[in-house]
Amino acid sequence: MGRRRLMDQPSLSYNARVPTVTLTSSGKRFDAAADETVLEAAQRAGIALPYSCRGGVCGSCKATLVEGECSYPRNPPTALSGPARMRHAILLCQAVPRGDIAIQAREIASVEDIPHRRAETVVIERRMLAPDVVGIWLKPLGDDRLNWLPGQYLDVILEDGKHRPFSIASGPRADGAVELHVRHVPGGGFTSWVYESLKVGDRLTIEVPLGTFVPREDSERPMLFMAGGTGFAPVKAIVEHFIALGTRRPMHIYWGARIAEDLYLADLARGWAADVPTITFTPVLSDPEAARASGLREGLIHEALLEDFPDLADFDLYMSGPPAMVAAGRQLFIDANLPEDRLYFDSFDVAPDVLDAILRGRAGIHGL
Repeated sequence: MGRRRLMDQPSLSYNARVPTVTLTSSGKRFDAAADETVLEAAQRAGIALPYSCRGGVCGSCKATLVEGECSYPRNPPTALSGPARMRHAILLCQAVPRGDIAIQAREIASVEDIPHRRAETVVIERRMLAPDVVGIWLKPLGDDRLNWLPGQYLDVILEDGKHRPFSIASGPRADGAVELHVRHVPGGGFTSWVYESLKVGDRLTIEVPLGTFVPREDSERPMLFMAGGTGFAPVKAIVEHFIALGTRRPMHIYWGARIAEDLYLADLARGWAADVPTITFTPVLSDPEAARASGLREGLIHEALLEDFPDLADFDLYMSGPPAMVAAGRQLFIDANLPEDRLYFDSFDVAPDVLDAILRGRAGIHGL
């Protein structure tokens, strides 16, 4: 089609008229307000496009710019390689249209029907899952009901207005409870409070649902799941969803951690494998001594998966965990013949203000 250009700084001469974004696959169109990202504009229009971290780091919102120009006035698109940008790839969570654009992007229709909302909740259960992981269960106040898809996440809204994202570790339940797995981050004010002080009866304000890491049910292919640390939470929700559906699709679950104690629900995963003939569970430890002591497989989680399945052409793959794990696996899986549109992932990281506090703490300054 027409001219395509990616810009690192805003243009000073683009058309001041409200830009229109066209999705080439469906023909849907929506407007973008001044300095609004493509993702923000799509969400305001009720159109669900893929995303996870919303910070330009994970790359799950990657799309192709077919026509027009975009800039990145907020954060550089660190998840885009040079070759990807040469192929006109953009990150929807950071790209700001500079005039009318046309993009090729996946739409997640299943997410569009669930409204994003804020709710007041109360802690109905708190339980230590590991030495540094707390399980908490929230319930909306009164007769309020929440809805979400397995694999999505929520934001906890702090008193100062800051947001803390946490994956939901279950699908919607009959009792309305929302399950979260919170890892204690030293220097992080909220996770330290959860770890040290949160109790049953405390109230939290949340925004839910968020994210597009959700089950794809329009496939009969076998599934691979790869989780790192508390990235097991959304994987748990999706696996339990498919078990409840009675799917006969094979599910191979890999969960990586440093030591055995970090595999805080390993018995649950082993129970899936014992009860469902089509499920296998492979725990992997990166610490060699811990692996030898526990008798578990040693190595990096993505390398273990590829040792078992060197050709991924016939699979759907779901992965969730820290950005370093997601980044390490992503290109290797594509190189192993996994079509990129069958790679679904959720990447999370420490919030920027928490990271700043941690770094200040290391320098001898009190954190949050």
